[in-house]
Amino acid sequence: MIPTLERSDFEVIAEWVQPGHRVLDLGCGDGALLKLLIESRGVKGWGVEIDSDNVLAAIRNGINVIQGNLEHGLAGFADSAFDHVVLSRTLQTVRHTEAILSEMLRVGGEAVVSFPNFAYWKNVRAVLDGHMPVSEDLPYQWYDSPNVRFFTLLDFEALCARMGLNIRERRVLDEKGRIITDQEVNFLGSLAVYRLSRTR
Repeated sequence: MIPTLERSDFEVIAEWVQPGHRVLDLGCGDGALLKLLIESRGVKGWGVEIDSDNVLAAIRNGINVIQGNLEHGLAGFADSAFDHVVLSRTLQTVRHTEAILSEMLRVGGEAVVSFPNFAYWKNVRAVLDGHMPVSEDLPYQWYDSPNVRFFTLLDFEALCARMGLNIRERRVLDEKGRIITDQEVNFLGSLAVYRLSRTR
C-alpha cells in the first residue's frame, strides 16, 4: 500500500513503478520519493542531486545519491541501466530540455516527468493581473526562482511529438492533488505527470 503524501505527484509515480524495479531520481532533493519507493515498492533506487544540503539530507534518509549537474548529462550511467528515470518538478529548471529527456530514455526504459502547468487558470489570472504566479506548484517569486522556463501541457506534448517520444500515460492534478479528467485539463490542471517511452 502506498501511503498518502503531501506531494501528489509522488503518489502517481509510485503507482507506475513496479516492485523491485531499478529507479533513478534526477534532482532527488532530500530523497523523499526514493525513500517512499524503497519502502513501499522494494525498488533499488539511486538519486542525482546538485545541492550539497539536499545530498546530505538524502544520505541521512538512507538514499544512494550522487552529487551532479543534470545539465552535464548522464554519461556516468550505462544504457538501459534503469527501469524508470524520474524527473519530478525539475524539468522547468533545466536549460537543455531535449537533451535531458533523451538521456533519461537512454539510461531508462521509461521516463516519468512531472511539472507545474503554466496554463493553469490561476497562473493565467495572475499574469493577467500583472504578476508572475506564485502557488504551491510554483512556489518562488520571479526574482528568486530556479525555474528557467514556463510551459504548458500542450507545449510539453508538442515537444514529445517532435522528439518521437511515446506518451504512455498522463495524469493531470489540481492544487489538491485530485485527478482532472475534464477536457479542459490544460486550463484546470495545476500539475502534470507523464510516463514516456521511445516510440518503437
